[in-house]
Amino acid sequence: MQSRWQDAEALEYKARYAEHGEAVALRVYTSRLLGRDATLVLHGGGNTSVKTTARDLLGRSIAVLCVKGSGSDLADVEPSGLPAVRLEPLRELRTLERLPDQAMVDAVRGALMDSRAPNPSVETLLHAFLPHTFVDHTHANAILVLTDQPDPEVHVRAALGDDVVVLPWIMPGFPLAKAVAVAFERAPHCRGIVLAKHGLFTFGDDAKQSYERTIELVDRAERYIRQRIGGVPAMLGGQPAPLPMAERRALLARVLPVLRGALATSLDTVVGAVWQRVIAEPRLDDDLAAFAAHGSAPALCATNPVTPDHVIRTKGHYLFVKQSVVLDPGLLRREVAAYVAAYGRYHAAHAVRWSQRMLSPMPVVVVIEGVGLVALQPSRKAARIAADIAEHTLRVKASAHALGTYVPLADGDLAEMEYWPLELAKLGTVKNPPLLGQVALVTGAAGAIGAGIVEALLENGACVFATDVDAARLAVVAQRFASHRGQLATGVADITDPQAVADLFAQCCSTFGGVDCVVPNAGIAHVSRLDAMDCERFAKVMAVNTTGTMLVLKEAALVFRAQRTGGSIVVQASKNVFAPGAGFGAYSASKAAALQLARIAALELAELGVRVNAINADAVFGDDDVPSQLWQEVGPGRMQARGLDSQGLREFYRERSLLKVPVLPRHVGEAVVFFASARTPTTGAVLPVDGGLPEAFPR
Repeated sequence: MQSRWQDAEALEYKARYAEHGEAVALRVYTSRLLGRDATLVLHGGGNTSVKTTARDLLGRSIAVLCVKGSGSDLADVEPSGLPAVRLEPLRELRTLERLPDQAMVDAVRGALMDSRAPNPSVETLLHAFLPHTFVDHTHANAILVLTDQPDPEVHVRAALGDDVVVLPWIMPGFPLAKAVAVAFERAPHCRGIVLAKHGLFTFGDDAKQSYERTIELVDRAERYIRQRIGGVPAMLGGQPAPLPMAERRALLARVLPVLRGALATSLDTVVGAVWQRVIAEPRLDDDLAAFAAHGSAPALCATNPVTPDHVIRTKGHYLFVKQSVVLDPGLLRREVAAYVAAYGRYHAAHAVRWSQRMLSPMPVVVVIEGVGLVALQPSRKAARIAADIAEHTLRVKASAHALGTYVPLADGDLAEMEYWPLELAKLGTVKNPPLLGQVALVTGAAGAIGAGIVEALLENGACVFATDVDAARLAVVAQRFASHRGQLATGVADITDPQAVADLFAQCCSTFGGVDCVVPNAGIAHVSRLDAMDCERFAKVMAVNTTGTMLVLKEAALVFRAQRTGGSIVVQASKNVFAPGAGFGAYSASKAAALQLARIAALELAELGVRVNAINADAVFGDDDVPSQLWQEVGPGRMQARGLDSQGLREFYRERSLLKVPVLPRHVGEAVVFFASARTPTTGAVLPVDGGLPEAFPR
């Protein structure tokens, strides 16, 4: 491991954050250097601090500790993420024999210079009790490899020498803060303190010294591990061989809907039972697949995390499943049930004294033999965090296994950490959006209505797989919703091609784990009277609007059957189904056929709990960036026939409706969200989104 400190960058940070002072500016700089190395900390892990001065309300200069706050991530921390607390009142707490957690939180919060600041780290007192100006805490992989052993001090001494202090596992909070302070005072010349099963503390009089001590000690640990195990552990790159990448991906597309369905839970709500679903985040790197193929993988997956800080993100054990099991829905569900039962026994034996209420017993990380790992959480963000942690966990466990014997924290200690209110508080509390955990597949997503549907689904919490035959237009839509990166994926295909549609669903399942809401929205138009109809153009409209809808319904049914968690299909029909117009024979007939397919699907898929409904939209024009392709086709003729310009045509359609309002793409999207959220037990319905056209009332 090499230091990434650069004097020029340090100067730039001092200039950028000059108003906060040099110490805080450099604290931000080195915090980010640590946070951007995933082998040191992951997703909000670790903490840093700097001791400096500030002015109180009376204008006096007082000593303060600026320490990482709750919700901050070292990778992109700002000065506001390092709330300042008065230092002396916190140091005085060291004289106490004991300090309950809530009293500690109250004392730290009471010492804040700004009451609006986030809660300081639960390890604030540890930073306060050490005398150094800068203190850094990481969960470095290499350090965990050394300490997750039966004899951690032997390996730490051999790797790092005698200029570090080694402490056993101690629960974070006041006891750990006092233990670290005492350990340093007994060895005041030490360069760092290693906490077994936890990580590393380094310190210094300036930012560079503290940061580079971390890098130096971790580098020593890495070199020691390489010397002892000869580079990459055999189980990450040896025999037995994992599946080839193409086979891994193909297997995942088949397996993930079943797995995702097995991990969904039924919840009772005011509108009845609903499914809380999860989003999948697969990781198929060669070394992870090799780990999953190794004979020691099942036993290692059944052990506790490399550091207990990860338990709230991934749970303690990972579920390991063989290929023969994962391909059998019945066997897979039994494996999940066995995991849930085992977690219940763990809670009863070790966690119930900390909390009568059991957290979700479902596995978060699943390791599939010869394939890799999959993390599954209600949100894509949480799934990605869990997958990132799981990747590093498997690599640390492999190295620790190769070095000696992997020995994590015991169940009793882990349960105390998992159910510790101060640890759970790191997750925060947010109101879940109505479509959290759902995956939607939308065809025709590059048009105005398609983009409106995608927008509404994303903003209501769904992950969306947006598809269209036009790659350029689809790219414009993807860019429009770039702020939802991670929630949105795209695929280009012609939905009149059966294999292309099957491939779209496979891509969606491989990306997000399955499908819960399917919106057959793709459609084209052709204007012609019957006596002049071009048969090929008529057939093309029928192929896209009718056959394409049928193919999407067919593939959706297969996924819904594999998941067994219900779902919704919302077919984009048209007001032309009930109120066709002259010259619109091809479009009206194709949309009427699509509506009939929706009604048949409602009959056939009800046994799976799938609700199938339709939307009849009209006069949805879109905007300049994402215009309506239908109106680009038929608009010029309509304008010419009525002697109107484009704005006049919009006004004409608005004024002909009962409500005399424009119909926007987002209105159609909200109708889709209504059906997808299953607020009413409705299937086989048609919902007009047209401003009110009596001749198009469903009947």
